[in-house]
Parts: sequence; structure tokens; C-alpha cells
Amino acid sequence: MSDLYITKRYLLMTLDPVHIGTGGTSLGRVDISIVREPGTSLPKIPGTSLSGAIRQYAAYRYESKRCAGAGQGEGEEGHCHDPKCPICYTFGYLRGQAGGQSGTVSIGDARLLLFPVHSLAGPVWVTCPSILREFDVTEADPGEQAYLPEKLSSHEYLNLGWLMLKKAADNFQWPNGIKGVPNEIKECAVLISDKLFSQVVNSNLEVRTSVSIDPETGAAKEGALFTYEAIPRPTLLWLDVVQDNYRDGFPTTDKKCKVEEVEENGKKEKKYTHNAAAPLGEEWQKPLDVVKAGLKLGEYLGIGGMGTRGFGRVRLLNEEVTA
Repeated sequence: MSDLYITKRYLLMTLDPVHIGTGGTSLGRVDISIVREPGTSLPKIPGTSLSGAIRQYAAYRYESKRCAGAGQGEGEEGHCHDPKCPICYTFGYLRGQAGGQSGTVSIGDARLLLFPVHSLAGPVWVTCPSILREFDVTEADPGEQAYLPEKLSSHEYLNLGWLMLKKAADNFQWPNGIKGVPNEIKECAVLISDKLFSQVVNSNLEVRTSVSIDPETGAAKEGALFTYEAIPRPTLLWLDVVQDNYRDGFPTTDKKCKVEEVEENGKKEKKYTHNAAAPLGEEWQKPLDVVKAGLKLGEYLGIGGMGTRGFGRVRLLNEEVTA
């Protein structure tokens, strides 16, 4: 393990469909598409979306709401800039009268690990050799066939409706080096080729149709019908978070931030006292603890768009130090 950094790998599972839009409409099969990897066209949750949500939820947990969000502005509109604040220490803060400071964590993109697909043999979760290599697991490319788990070993073919793959000679055993995957999913994990994986995933994304309602008629507004994509549930994703160790001064805390309203020179202002309020319920000893606290709240508050329509919740399944 390096003295300069620590890398933790987090395993996530979507509890709802997750929509991270590209910020515009397209002329493809849907009006509003989701973010994809440029090289593979595989869906992902960008690290920028995760970082913003994690910071916001950790700040809410710590009850220092001014330290959530972009922090643009001065006074109550900006971050507190206090070196004793675990939120500002972990994620940094924007330049203001007190100057700016970079954060101590780098949050990567959440990428696919296992993707749920309907088959005539029941639900299966597909993956491919290139994804497993990211975990230092080497698996042979099955080509036009599929490595099926022992649970499906009696089937000669994997029928995905529009695609039928012949069963390979060997069964697929989920690698022991990738921990945290629920047994129900491991027992139905299927290995297909890198070439087919992108096609299978993009053909099985969830597509929703919505329409705006005319408030006067209570009916659908003309010309307001639109479709959008989402990563379905329960998809498994993984991401790496890197914490640097060159700055040794994290403000260890086991209590929330105390916010008081004080009056100075006839003007009421809020006073923030860190690690001085109600118990936090856990101890934050390092920036990675702050990240984990924010990630855990994603199970209830969600990530991405369409949150009021039942989208966005993700559950933290496992964390593991990798470097």
C-alpha cells in the first residue's frame, strides 16, 4: 500500500432505475439518453454526479448544510472554509475571502459489473472478461457462446429473446476475489464476450415514457410526450475512490456540527462549531469515512434525475481497500 494514497473500491446495487442524463435530447431510440463510456458505449454513473450527491448527503448528516453543493458566494451562500470541517477538508471548497482548497478524495465513475437481463431460463446477470480484468480476474473470452453457472447447466442455450447463445463446455464460477455480490445474483451470473456485452446491455436498458399534463384540462399536453433511458434495477456497479495522504490533519469527529444564531453589531449571523452537537452515531477518522457516510444515504435519497418519479436509489454493498 502506498504511503501517498489509499484506494477503496465500492460495490453498489441499484434499488431503483437510475437516470443520469446527457443534458439534451437526441434523435436516437429515446429522446433523453443516459451517460455512456465513449469507447464501449456502456452506461455509467459519472464521478461528478456521485461526488456532488455524496458531498450533499454527508453535509446533511453532519448538519452543516452550507457546506453542501457548489458553495458559490460569500457568507451563508458559500462553504464554511473551516479547516476543522470534515466536509470541506474531504471535498475542498471554492475560492473566497479565505482562499480556496482542493479536496483530499478523488471519486471515480461507477461502472457496470453485473447487468440484469431477462432470459427464458429466468433472470440472469451478465458480465464480460474485460470487466473482470479490472479486478485482476482472468477469464477466457467465450466468443459467440456463453459460460453459464452451474444452476443453469442443464440448458443447452441461453435465450435472451432476440439473441440465443450456445452454452460453452465449462460452467462459469463467480470469482472469489470479487466480494459483496449477493448469492442470489452470483448463482445466476453469466459470462459473455466483450463484443456482445455492450449490445446486450444497450438492448435491455429501461425505457420510460412520460408526458406533461395540461393544468387546465387535466389531460396530456399536446406535443409533450418524451422517452428516456435508465439503468435498471438491480444492476451492480463498482467505483474506486482515492484518498491522498500527503495532508495529515483530518479533523476526526464523532459529533455533528453545532449551528447557533448569534447577534454581532446588531446583525444576526449563524455560528458554526464543529464536533460540538449531537452524536454522529459513528466516528469519522479519515476522508473515506465521510465518503462512505454519503454513499450510504444514497439508499434513501437517491442519485441522478427523476427522483420524484421513483428513480435513483442505490445501496452500498461492500467496500474493500485495493491499494
